[in-house]
Amino acid sequence: MTWGDSLAPLRNRNFAWYYGSRFSDTLGTMMASIALTFAVLDITDSATALGIVLAARTIPLVAFLLIGGVVADRVSRTTLLQVSNVAAGLTQGLLAALVITGRAELWMVVVLAALNGTVDAISFPAQQSLVPQLVERSQLQPANALMSLSRAALSIVAPSLAALLVVTVGPGWALAVNAATWFLSSALLMPVLIPPPAEPEERSSTLTDLRDGWALFRRTTWLWVVVLAFSLLNAIHSGAWFTVGPVVAKDTIGEQGWGLVLSAGSVGLLVMTVVLLRVRLRRPLLSGMLGVSLLGIPIVVLGAEPNLTALLIASFVAGAGIEVFSIGWNVAMQENIDERMLSRAYSYDALGSFVAMPVGQLVYGPLADAFGYRDVLVWSGVTYCLIAALVLTSRSVRSLGRAPVATSGAAGTAAEEPR
Repeated sequence: MTWGDSLAPLRNRNFAWYYGSRFSDTLGTMMASIALTFAVLDITDSATALGIVLAARTIPLVAFLLIGGVVADRVSRTTLLQVSNVAAGLTQGLLAALVITGRAELWMVVVLAALNGTVDAISFPAQQSLVPQLVERSQLQPANALMSLSRAALSIVAPSLAALLVVTVGPGWALAVNAATWFLSSALLMPVLIPPPAEPEERSSTLTDLRDGWALFRRTTWLWVVVLAFSLLNAIHSGAWFTVGPVVAKDTIGEQGWGLVLSAGSVGLLVMTVVLLRVRLRRPLLSGMLGVSLLGIPIVVLGAEPNLTALLIASFVAGAGIEVFSIGWNVAMQENIDERMLSRAYSYDALGSFVAMPVGQLVYGPLADAFGYRDVLVWSGVTYCLIAALVLTSRSVRSLGRAPVATSGAAGTAAEEPR
């Protein structure tokens, strides 16, 4: 691909506005993840309590994902995202106010985290499946790479900025920025104009739509194999890296060091995104699973030797690897799944991938207390790498190539002929 091909999606009006909307909410969300973590630790100084808060957000996210997929395949995805962003801004704004005023208690954080997770469950499938309605099929890889480019660039700055706010004015202000960016994100979606979903001759029930989505998921081998693996990988990552990790980091490299480590992962992601703007992935899932296996390395390093320099290098490598998977996975989904069922496919993907995350978030605190934080991290990192490698024993994953590029289609029409 040439640089002109790589940047072509930004010349599309719909995609450009959507790109701005995602840029806004990504900035706030990445700051909020750091701010929420240290807000809870300031209240309780407990990895178990942090796991409860993270699980409180993840459980409703998992519970309502399938409903979100059905809704997103029936209604305007842009409208659904606008409403969801406003609702998310309201819940996060209230949490920010409680933290800033010093009135936040653990149960309040849990309730608001649960509400925010519910909103995310409804909006997530629409967010993931909207891109094929905005650009031509031939532009799917560069469009996804451009989305990742902004996410990577922001994630270099956002974690360190959030950590700086935490140690200066407190975590509540980072949460307030997150709330404001969700409102802005909703406003930026207003100019995005795409045709509404076609009305079926006979409206099916929600249960029928769910069964159709399940049938698609079950018969697509590469889809369920990767999702099954990620149910375990995400449980390990959320429990080891995001629940136990900040506790170990706080006592070793410090809050600011932890922000730098997360930023280093984003630098690796950014570098790989630039590479993938030019390099076409011919085997997106083979490349992706090899890349994601690298995510176990920083977990091992944090447990074995929490040295800041070593962690920065390991996080950089892991960030590059996860970006290969991220783009490879979205391209595989968007090229090989019918657009009319894409939201439901993404919802089953997310359900399977997220379902065990609350288990990891709830179990890892007590597990680390019982067996030692550092030992648990080392064994978790090794296990992560082994699971990722095991997925490649599936031929359907290894051999999945790129779909033929169509000269015209629904996505291209939607991109060129907005209503």
